[in-house]
Amino acid sequence: MRCEIRVEGELTRALSEAFPELDSCVVSDETVLFGRVTDEAQLYGLLVRCRSLGLRVLEMRRLPE
Repeated sequence: MRCEIRVEGELTRALSEAFPELDSCVVSDETVLFGRVTDEAQLYGLLVRCRSLGLRVLEMRRLPE
């Protein structure tokens, strides 16, 4: 599945590099992380990584294939 995770603010390069499996872009003071996720375990792992890095997740959604 493909997913999109929106976090508050613009990520630094180091924070963006903490998500090598996802692409990112900045839209209206939010960073959008997006890409293919193999299963729910990987998705939950990404959300845990966001939390451990102190990122505020604003939205997570599944994208159409």
